[in-house]
Amino acid sequence: MPSGNWSMPASPDSAAPQAPPETESGFAVYVHWPFCQSKCPYCDFNSHVVANVDQARWARALARELEHMRALSGPRRVRSVFFGGGTPSLMLPETVEAVLSKIASLWTMEEGAEITLEANPTSVEADRFRGYRAAGVNRLSLGVQSLDDAELKFLGRLHSAEEALRAIALARDIFPRLSFDLIYARPGQTAEKWEKELRAALAHAADHLSLYQLTIEPETAFARLYEKGAFALPADEDAADLYALTGEICAQAGLSAYEVSNYAAPGAASRHNLVYWRYGDYVGAGPGAHGRTGQGAARVATRTRRLPGDWIEAVERDGHGLEAVEEIAPAAQGDEMMLMGLRLAEGVSLARYARISGTPLDPARIGALARDGLLMREGDILRATPEGRMLLDAVLARLLA
Repeated sequence: MPSGNWSMPASPDSAAPQAPPETESGFAVYVHWPFCQSKCPYCDFNSHVVANVDQARWARALARELEHMRALSGPRRVRSVFFGGGTPSLMLPETVEAVLSKIASLWTMEEGAEITLEANPTSVEADRFRGYRAAGVNRLSLGVQSLDDAELKFLGRLHSAEEALRAIALARDIFPRLSFDLIYARPGQTAEKWEKELRAALAHAADHLSLYQLTIEPETAFARLYEKGAFALPADEDAADLYALTGEICAQAGLSAYEVSNYAAPGAASRHNLVYWRYGDYVGAGPGAHGRTGQGAARVATRTRRLPGDWIEAVERDGHGLEAVEEIAPAAQGDEMMLMGLRLAEGVSLARYARISGTPLDPARIGALARDGLLMREGDILRATPEGRMLLDAVLARLLA
């Protein structure tokens, strides 16, 4: 285990911040680890199968790019750090500790800052859990995806359901907070099958679940198979029924749908994702990472090079792997804020939208969407109804046209 050379924040308690939309939305740091053991057929993330990685070199490169991001963001208080991928649980605990130490040296860590690492529940990676905890990770996000071995094979996962349950049990013993993912609306999945699987998952869950409907992303292995008719997804109305059933079952277990695909016990929402959805600032380091940050009224969108080799060579040459830094116009900021915020059950502040975008939303459009049962307004707060959240793209197209 790494000895550590920074002061680890206190573990978050059960009362994670649930600030109303008008309050300060926070600042977060995202670190992308692009390497995987295998490429899942549904995945369109920036992930690459590489046998051997020089982790010391990658730790140095991530630290150097974070220094550049600090120059863009200015001094901030870090509410959360998220190691995503790829498969971050292929990182050595020493690599995680080195990156966290650099972040703590560049910005101020909030008391009880949330530090999440995504992990796959294979036995080899589960053995590293204690090392990650010693390095400073206080929240684990497990990519379980299913508790059925046949379905795991279909999804291209390398672990079994038994391994997943062992990893969940181990993580609950080690980390103060735990989340895991499941994918539903799979080919041939009935409401009865999904209810059985979800209730089994809830029996093992801690305080947070991310539950995603299977979607076919372009240029994935599943996209090619789907186009050839190798499998079919549930019809739209069946998928909608599964979504409604998911919310009902989770609510019975005390986990509310605080976001379209995320369910949490009171106070256990993902602080990192709340920074995104509340349109806070964040920096992203690593191949293909995105950011939204700036100083004063200026706000820029950042994007780094996607290919790991290109990225690390650029960092070692230039001090960063950025391929784009673009100023975001006020109107575009307002659109982004609404796109993210209406995913949340807590909704969006109309006054904050007007301040950011420079123009208030059209009351007539809000009224029309409210009459259609897709939006509801309570004073300054605009929310999507449960029906509206299932049709959010269409709602946004009408609201922001």
